[in-house]
Amino acid sequence: MNKVTIVGSLNVDTTLRIKRMPLPGETLAAEGKSSAAGGKGANQAVSAARSGAQTAFIGEVGKDNSGQMMLDEMKDNGIDVAGIRENDQVGTGTASILLDENGQNSILIYGGANQQLSPTDVEAAKDKITAADFVVAQFETPQAATLRAFQLAKANGVTTILNPAPAQKIDPEVLKLTDLIIPNETESAELTGVIITDETSMLISAAKFAQMGVRNLIITVGAKGAFYCTQDGYSFIPAFKVNAVDTTAAGDTFIGALSSQLKPDMSNIEKALVYAQRASSLAVQKMGALPSIPTREQILAASQN
Repeated sequence: MNKVTIVGSLNVDTTLRIKRMPLPGETLAAEGKSSAAGGKGANQAVSAARSGAQTAFIGEVGKDNSGQMMLDEMKDNGIDVAGIRENDQVGTGTASILLDENGQNSILIYGGANQQLSPTDVEAAKDKITAADFVVAQFETPQAATLRAFQLAKANGVTTILNPAPAQKIDPEVLKLTDLIIPNETESAELTGVIITDETSMLISAAKFAQMGVRNLIITVGAKGAFYCTQDGYSFIPAFKVNAVDTTAAGDTFIGALSSQLKPDMSNIEKALVYAQRASSLAVQKMGALPSIPTREQILAASQN
């Protein structure tokens, strides 16, 4: 069983279901509204935990009802919340999601307490990092916190995974401490300047990331599948064909599931990728972020069909 520590965001997601995305200046009526626990960090942690990983979390919530909701949700999924700090000055992060009838979404994020996560907070939860097989981070919390987490991880032989989302300029020091980077095709293009069109462009992207200090890469390409490139080889793994109703947590489900199965030396990356893609294919067939994330039993059962 892998031990996975997530350094990341905890948001309460409010989803508005609409027929189509509004045009500039247009007002549309929502056909439904729902609220659920979410945030890229929380989604990835729940995905890892539901796939059997021993999961811990380092993050920050407000000392409010939303924060308590997030803590309860993490505990209910068996996640160690000792590394989550309650902030009595800033509220819990929120995400407002517009979801159209084709399952596509647009998301607005208020960082709130997530943006207060500091290197000091990470240092206080050092034991959650040193005991892990993997430390996973995204960009809904400050990069300074990620940098400290990755410094502690590398000093203790722990493998680091970076999900550079939402895409932004990355501290070069963070990249030098990243063992595996997992952008989607858009994020990859923003970081390398290489538009993803085919395998050649993916290999060029892998070379660019290697120049930045990251030697292992997975580029997720939505419903098409995922490309991986490690020091031992590369390949493109096609996605499973399903009817998507909500893609909100697809990428996070993928990363959490992958971290639960991957060996720190990446030797089983293809097998772990197939498992992660199966998990993601199940998640997009249900509404909501956390509610849609499958368990290991559900993933294995789907693999038999």
